[in-house]
Amino acid sequence: MSRKLVITGASGFVGKALASQLQCNGESVLGVCRSGGELGFPMTTLLSFGDTDALKKLLSDAEVVVHCAARVHVMQETAADPLAVFREVNRDLTLKLARLAAGNGVKRFVFLSSVMVNGQSTSSREPLRPDDNPAPEEPSGTSKLEAEEGLQQLALETGMEVVIIRPPLVYGPGMKGNFARMAKLVAKGLPLPLGAIYNKRSLVGLDNLIDLIITCIDHPAAANQVFLVSDGEDLSTTQLLRSVAKAMGKPSRLIPISAGLLQLGAMLLGKKAVAQRLLGSLQVDISHTRKCLNWTPPLTVKQGLQRCFPNQQD
Repeated sequence: MSRKLVITGASGFVGKALASQLQCNGESVLGVCRSGGELGFPMTTLLSFGDTDALKKLLSDAEVVVHCAARVHVMQETAADPLAVFREVNRDLTLKLARLAAGNGVKRFVFLSSVMVNGQSTSSREPLRPDDNPAPEEPSGTSKLEAEEGLQQLALETGMEVVIIRPPLVYGPGMKGNFARMAKLVAKGLPLPLGAIYNKRSLVGLDNLIDLIITCIDHPAAANQVFLVSDGEDLSTTQLLRSVAKAMGKPSRLIPISAGLLQLGAMLLGKKAVAQRLLGSLQVDISHTRKCLNWTPPLTVKQGLQRCFPNQQD
């Protein structure tokens, strides 16, 4: 009899890919989501996280839960109290699910957190490490940190193993957000004023993240650990744009304008946060992940980008 794995957020960017890969690996997967959508695998249920009885039934006989469901960074926030909304989803629902999991004998709870728990910039410091003092700067990171703290306490109280993974920006086929918008500009061949940016940012390809999550489902050394993840290749914004253009088979039309001038322009236009993501550095140190799990990212950045744009290359 095969074991039962529960994946939340199964219609999302990461959860869908994870559930699909696990099924390809022969696992019995129950994908859980709160909205409809084409999931690509049959074992799926629509579920309200407020339905405690349904959650208990869902978790019955489950061996591992991978919790991918979350409220992520919102570009155009409309909530009157963003932190309260982030806490409701990322902290409160996570801890409710985890308590029910522990009460139903789930052995391991894998939580997809965020590098935003560590902070948003390494422009004046060394790359982030999992044992650094947390320093979230916005509601999403704060809510994820509070969820982590609750999970770690629950692990001490119940013995259920907790694994925390903090990814930076994730890219891959079907991606959305800033990366997707940037890729569309490159595809259109528009000139971009980003040809002289010398920052360093860590990214993680979807396939590399899925590989690490699957490793964390079973690896004995993963129990009650916090892991940072990346492709192991940090790129400047200029290098990334050139790599995206190459993966698409498009020319990169980058105008060399200094980061200082772009920063000033962004501040005048009220786009400081956008400038930080494009011009600032955010690096993570994955040496603990490599050593503890004997793990290496299976794909290079080049290979990951080629998977993003398989039909656009010459």
